[in-house]
Amino acid sequence: MTGAMYSAIAGLKAHMNKLSVIGNNIANINTPAYKKAQTLFSEAIYTTLSAGSNGTTKVGGVNPSQVGYGVSIGSISMDMSTANFNADGDSMHCMIMGDGFFLTGQKPGVTASNTLTETDAQNLELSRVGDFKFDSQGYLVDGRGNVIYGWVTTSGNETAGAIVDADNPKTSGQLVPIRLPMAASQTYPGGTVTAGTAIYPGIETTGGMNVYPAATEELSPASIDSIAIDKATGKITGNMKDGGAPVVVGYIALANVANPSGVTRIDNGYYKAGEGSGKCTAVSIGGAVTAKVNNSTDPDAKSIQSAGTTTLQDGGLESSGTDLATEIAEMITTQRGYQANTRIITVTDSMLEELVNMKR
Repeated sequence: MTGAMYSAIAGLKAHMNKLSVIGNNIANINTPAYKKAQTLFSEAIYTTLSAGSNGTTKVGGVNPSQVGYGVSIGSISMDMSTANFNADGDSMHCMIMGDGFFLTGQKPGVTASNTLTETDAQNLELSRVGDFKFDSQGYLVDGRGNVIYGWVTTSGNETAGAIVDADNPKTSGQLVPIRLPMAASQTYPGGTVTAGTAIYPGIETTGGMNVYPAATEELSPASIDSIAIDKATGKITGNMKDGGAPVVVGYIALANVANPSGVTRIDNGYYKAGEGSGKCTAVSIGGAVTAKVNNSTDPDAKSIQSAGTTTLQDGGLESSGTDLATEIAEMITTQRGYQANTRIITVTDSMLEELVNMKR
């Protein structure tokens, strides 16, 4: 009889955990890009009272007799399917239409040669919330202040400076935080670069890393307006405020994860590509960026891959994946399951009371 009680206790724990998942889904019904979780139960351990038999030439077979001891949580999985588009009119807000994640994190370190340290997409945080803006330092950041990674336009030579060919801007293959070009603080000798001219990073010949202006120059971000994000390629463009010259800032990168449902949730709507998710690589929306990874000169080096059919939708964010009607129905059945398990405990207690009171 105590086995029935312990089975019911296991059932109470499992249903309580499922109710916690349902409660979290409902709590996040208005959270942008929230991915609902689903709880599946699994049978727990069994005790075999009598083993099965295949039978003999004289007698038939016998099925095994087993008694189960409750239930456990089999899995709590995420539904990573794309939710509905929630338009808000902000041109800097983007929704991912399809698979993939935005790559976000902290700024990388700067070397003595004014290059950024190499960043692996596997070590960055992932997000489906595209609430972007440019901060006071010119970095593209999300609503929590983490920088957004992608590929930026370069000067077209080894050093940082004005763009060489404005009609055919070169994009670096190094994955870096997206940042507005810097504005020249003065007119340089020869007059090739005047004060206010957009200064882009260069690409070093040997290592292939982006070369930025020296920190001692203390440059400010260029003044750019009419900023737009292309839906098909993730290209960020704008116009210089003083002259109206067009500017290509760079391209937003997406993360391609081998098993999107295997990513690990962390705080504030971010994910990590850890154990279970497989390889995480940075891919280009619409295959717009085709440079070698980290601008490698090795002919066998891999090129940046395309994100396939995935595109962006600007002017809004992805809505929550919670379906309130489904969650309410799940809550009712979970409540009844919990209630039924309490009845097992009550009945078992009554039977034990009768057993104790046999001797009057």
